[in-house]
Amino acid sequence: AGWTVSGGLFFHRKHLFALMHERNRNLFFEGRNRRNGRKGNINMRKRAAVLALILCTAAVLAAGSLLPFSGRNPKNRGQKTEVESLPESLSQEESGNKEDTVSKEEEKKEDTEKKDDAEKEENTEQKDNAEKEENTEQKEDTEKEEDTDKKEDAGKEKDADKKEDKEETQNDGDGQSVLEQAQIMYEQYNYDEAIVLLKGQEDFESNQDYMNLAAKCQVARESLVEYPLEKITHVFFHTLIYDTSKAFDGDSDEGGYNQMMTTVDEFNKIIQSMYEKGYVLVSPHDMATVSEDGTVSRGKIMVPEGKIPFVLSQDDVSYYHYMDGDGFASRLVLDENGQVKAEYIEDDSSVSVGNYDLVPILDEFIREHPDFSYHGRKGILAMTGYNGVLGYRTDIAYKTGENLQDDQKAFLDSHPDFDYEKEVEEATKVADAMKASGWEFASHTWGHMNATDRSAQDLKTDNEKWEAYVAPILGKTDMIIFAFGADIGGWEGYSMDNDKFAYYKSRGYDYYCNVDSSQYFVQITDQYFRQGRRNLDGYRMYYNPDMLSDLFDVSQVWDTSRPTPVPEM
Repeated sequence: AGWTVSGGLFFHRKHLFALMHERNRNLFFEGRNRRNGRKGNINMRKRAAVLALILCTAAVLAAGSLLPFSGRNPKNRGQKTEVESLPESLSQEESGNKEDTVSKEEEKKEDTEKKDDAEKEENTEQKDNAEKEENTEQKEDTEKEEDTDKKEDAGKEKDADKKEDKEETQNDGDGQSVLEQAQIMYEQYNYDEAIVLLKGQEDFESNQDYMNLAAKCQVARESLVEYPLEKITHVFFHTLIYDTSKAFDGDSDEGGYNQMMTTVDEFNKIIQSMYEKGYVLVSPHDMATVSEDGTVSRGKIMVPEGKIPFVLSQDDVSYYHYMDGDGFASRLVLDENGQVKAEYIEDDSSVSVGNYDLVPILDEFIREHPDFSYHGRKGILAMTGYNGVLGYRTDIAYKTGENLQDDQKAFLDSHPDFDYEKEVEEATKVADAMKASGWEFASHTWGHMNATDRSAQDLKTDNEKWEAYVAPILGKTDMIIFAFGADIGGWEGYSMDNDKFAYYKSRGYDYYCNVDSSQYFVQITDQYFRQGRRNLDGYRMYYNPDMLSDLFDVSQVWDTSRPTPVPEM
């Protein structure tokens, strides 16, 4: 059998070498044919298949020839082999070999298990790492999305803020558009501010209305002329009489009202006449400026040719108790639109709100005629404090109940629910609204004192009360308008050796006004501004109508409900 197998194997090897030689020969010719552009792939594949079959057969026969003594040899099936009769030493050796084989198989199995465990661990780690990476990526994506959302939200908020800011810029508290605001500035000769407002808009260069108005301002600015400060007059009034039948009713107060007061009807005609003559409201602060160290300098007022600057003030806007029921307003209030109006108490004790005094009347007139005001100026209210301010009972006596006058006691008795703090709060709101709309406040001394007759110490004590109980409501002021037409010095002027002036100057007063019947009285030094005021009342109109002809014709203004003659002073 060995020879047969060996012979068979030799025979196959012989043929195998022949086949291999044939294959190499074919490969040579195929390579040559390929180089010559011929195709021999099909024959090569066939020969390769035959060669593979022969190689497989030879391998099987060779494997069988190596197992002549094995019981697993197919040719020995059913035969008893010599393995059973092998010597003991050989059996032990074979057993040892078997144990080694089993040990190796166990080691192999153990290695396989370790390998599997390592692969599992590696797979687990890879899976964990993949999950971590995925989680990290998801977290980063989430954070990016959140950041994007935040940025988008921030952008939206920013755009909304810009929109709100633009809307606020384009509309003031009265709902006026930018163009309306600039138009008013233009009509009030405030050309520079109008140009700044218009050019400050983002759409200025694309808004033809803005550009046209700015151009008008530039042209109008070139035509302005400087008005001489020493030729600016100052007129003043007291509280206006609304119901003349109650003011001129024959009682003890009628004479004083007839002398010093002006009726609502007369005031309306006066300002209409002055407007038609070209008068324009200005402030002492336009006529002079004050530096931080208290040095006063001349101002400059630029108006169109033909316009006449003037200053207006009103005294004692406190609506004193003695005036109750005599046809005057009772106090100033804010209406539902935030505009300053006057309250008037009717005969049936009901309260009406309207234009019953100078402030709301002038406000309304300027709304209709904005060119009656220079840069938004209105008037100055000269305020005392002993009965409160603006019709509100804000003096400290109403809170403490000390040193009360009879009319103050009567007021508190008739108002058991009086709330001092609320009075102060409401008065402050009205004062703030007035200042925001162009009004100014001046001291008229707290107790309506005669500054000529009183000592410097008296004036100091009085001013301390004004600063304590009036200034917190109306605001600190640098103007003092003396009561009774008094003054603290002669026409020559003030100096620091004047104790009264030195005190007032030390308290921040730089503007001083007295009463003077002259058309003009203006003094401007490096220490103060000083101006005389003309009283437009029953006494002046009745006895000196010619002195008012530059302002109006008394015969066209006079209220025929006034009793005549007006009592002499």
